[in-house]
Amino acid sequence: MEEKENLDHIRQARIQKLTDIADKGINPFKYSFGKNIKAQALQEKYADLEAGVETDDWYAVAGRITAIRNTGMFMDLQDDSGKIQLFCHKENMGVDKFKELKLLDIGDIIGCTGAVRRTPRGELSLKVNEVTLLTKSLRALPEKFHGLTDLETRYRQRYIDLIMNENVRKTFRIRSQIITKIREYLTNQGFLEVETPMLHTKASGANAKPFVTHHNALDMDMVLRIAPELHLKRLLVGGVSEKIFELNRNFRNEGIDTRHNPEFTMIEMYQAYVDYNEMMALVENMVSSVAMDVLGTMKITYCGKEIDLTPPWDRKTMIGAISEYTGMDFSSVVNYEEAVEKANELGIDVEDCNNWGKVLEKIFEERVEPHLIQPTHIIDYPRDISPLAKVHRDNPKLTERFETRINGWELCNAFSELTDPLDQRSRFEAQALAKANGDEEAMEIDEDFITALEYGMPPAGGMGIGIDRLVMLLTDSPTIRDVIAFPTMRNK
Repeated sequence: MEEKENLDHIRQARIQKLTDIADKGINPFKYSFGKNIKAQALQEKYADLEAGVETDDWYAVAGRITAIRNTGMFMDLQDDSGKIQLFCHKENMGVDKFKELKLLDIGDIIGCTGAVRRTPRGELSLKVNEVTLLTKSLRALPEKFHGLTDLETRYRQRYIDLIMNENVRKTFRIRSQIITKIREYLTNQGFLEVETPMLHTKASGANAKPFVTHHNALDMDMVLRIAPELHLKRLLVGGVSEKIFELNRNFRNEGIDTRHNPEFTMIEMYQAYVDYNEMMALVENMVSSVAMDVLGTMKITYCGKEIDLTPPWDRKTMIGAISEYTGMDFSSVVNYEEAVEKANELGIDVEDCNNWGKVLEKIFEERVEPHLIQPTHIIDYPRDISPLAKVHRDNPKLTERFETRINGWELCNAFSELTDPLDQRSRFEAQALAKANGDEEAMEIDEDFITALEYGMPPAGGMGIGIDRLVMLLTDSPTIRDVIAFPTMRNK
């Protein structure tokens, strides 16, 4: 309560300054300013300027005041590139203009003109002749010395987090670079970027509970996209390109934890006339190339663990990985009852698993996932849990599907895509039955998608990659909330 009263007092004092500023005929919320250089560019251009040297080089800078010292004689100005010190003196500005500096506060956005100098103590500065108030800040920033560490404030009021923490600004700049480099990589490989709807009439393309909304004009319920997969495959049927991708936002009505946010970013890509083996090579080469372009290395550190992204990445079958880490061979365990028995022997509760594939998946998640720190493709998933993947050419109980795991997480999910419309219908029907029996994440039957497949879809490999998780890895961010600018939060 005391802190709130103090903040209210500061805000009222700043509002009073607005009145004082208006009385002087100054507009505290300007329309523009002729900035011609950034702080970091000045630092780089004059890196060799010796202490105590003044130049005749004049510039106009603009940004936010982050520190005020010696009653305004020295101020730190921060823009999106970095910081520059301002040296303000009445001999340069005039007595009246210098006195007006008392109306400024930390957090105000200002523009300044002046000459470059380096102080006798070695700090590069702008010797200011004029300061222009561009935006008056009415709220006090957190103390610079302590920084902003309260997670609730950081995630709810990201704008404060960005003002106070350079590392946070850096993370979101790297995120932008990662997305740009992914686009460049795929475009250079001949992929065409496309867009598909975010409002769907059926929840399909993934196993997830959707968000439901209502379209008033059509008087029909719709769902927010859980995955773009079925629309992208329709484009592959239509032949818009043999290689397509979409950077997309998806919405899944699920829990929130360090790796999950209800609204998230993925990239999905499809390539005709290849299978899941080519998809493995694609994700390896793309991720390692992006890491090299953005970070300058393929060897990263995540939460103290060294991870090497250099291709090729390890490959393990799901059944083989379970055998490796449990000592139990499931290759000859062909029915549900026997799989449950084996799981119970391992002490794993599979009561919520209603088929052979789900039992294997539960064992894998509990006993194998935590060990997969280095990039690893887990291949050949059970058919029971892969409704959109092609049946494995050597084992009808499996599919040609892989998930890439790094740091124990799923980074991507990929298939040799199912192109048989009759098989697809039977898979959808099994999903619909599961949904009718209470599985909220099961898919619905999409009749139009089956119709599209009946016109003929070329053999293809397809893949989805979680952008947020990739950014977490490449920025050493411990939670997904650190890489999403405005994560979903409970209302206060």
